[in-house]
Amino acid sequence: MTATPTTATPPSDTPRVQRRTLVVLVISQIVGMVGIGVAPTIGVLLAEQVTANPSWAGLARVASTLGAAVLGLPLGAIAARWGRRRALTLGWLIASIGAFVVVYAAQTLSAVALFPGLLLVGAGSAVSLQARFAATDLAAPNHRARALALVVWVGTLGSVLGPNLGVPGIWISTATGLTVFASGFLIAGTFLFLGGVVVFIALRPDPLLFARGQGWTQQVGRRRGGIRVLALELRTNPRVRLAVLAIVTAQIVMVSVMTMSPVHMADDGDTITIIGITISLHVAGMYGLAPVVGILVDRAGHRIAMVVGICVLVASLVTSAIGSGTMGGMIAALLLLGIGWSFINVAGSALFASTVADETRASAQGAVDALANLLGATAAFVAGPLLAATSFPLLSELALLVLVPLAVVVIRNRAWVDHPIA
Repeated sequence: MTATPTTATPPSDTPRVQRRTLVVLVISQIVGMVGIGVAPTIGVLLAEQVTANPSWAGLARVASTLGAAVLGLPLGAIAARWGRRRALTLGWLIASIGAFVVVYAAQTLSAVALFPGLLLVGAGSAVSLQARFAATDLAAPNHRARALALVVWVGTLGSVLGPNLGVPGIWISTATGLTVFASGFLIAGTFLFLGGVVVFIALRPDPLLFARGQGWTQQVGRRRGGIRVLALELRTNPRVRLAVLAIVTAQIVMVSVMTMSPVHMADDGDTITIIGITISLHVAGMYGLAPVVGILVDRAGHRIAMVVGICVLVASLVTSAIGSGTMGGMIAALLLLGIGWSFINVAGSALFASTVADETRASAQGAVDALANLLGATAAFVAGPLLAATSFPLLSELALLVLVPLAVVVIRNRAWVDHPIA
């Protein structure tokens, strides 16, 4: 049996339900993203401290990104079967538990507890990604990109605050005796828990179940595994192939460079405060322009946004290769890295949401997020030893090569990518 709405709501109520859905997603994203934001800085620096080896610092990002990949599939399946509310609530609560496990790990310097805890924290990333798709469940076709982009954008506040939890962590450390890193994750766990509470209480009616109740999406195909659904779409739909390539490419490039930036900056003598501010600017670049990108995609098409994103990422990687030895160079490179990721990710996600069949969308979305996070985790894992063996500029140069396949596909397939999808 599959879940269906318990009450029918007139189709004329759809705009009202969509507005309520967006409000709830906005609030939960702001709150939850505070907790997610700790992994890129505090988590990486904590891993370096626990392992006493900079080469393994990237394992913190590997663990959280791998957690997003591993948990993204079952959370996507839960959404497909029982709706967005259950999936998003469960994901935020799992991430909260993970953050509290990391509190213990940070206080005791336990690697045994640290990496499983960070793995669970990755559930927060999985649900934050699924939230952007939830915003499109009831959106008009020509407004899907801007609805998706709104949810991405509002995460800016939480994501910018997250990397700087080391600062209030110092205050809590003084008052409680916890270490600074443990205090930071204590704050993160609290915010992740609150994100789940907001969704559980307020995401009613469930947007995906509401859409099914109006007959917009069918029940067939939802029992297929997300991987099988995605594989079928990739074989038969060239637009899905482009969307997946864009999402995956942006994730690999962004994660590989950003993961090792705190380690590189710490090795250059920068303080945790400076590193936190730099990562915050990077995160602001990732999410701050999302509404602009969404409007651009809806009006001009997905290809234009992808081209802009590729150009910005090239500028970022060239800047980091040339200017990684200076704080100004790192700030500029990471800010551009976030902006480039935003253009490509929003365009790719909107193309995916607009192209995948309605009856398999939820499970396919979980699968594509899992794939992107799995490859991102692999990139983060490789980046640590690579940085230790070579240099940060070489890491940036290798990331440039990752952009080549996407650039080739976008340029060669202008005829069917350029046209906005109605």
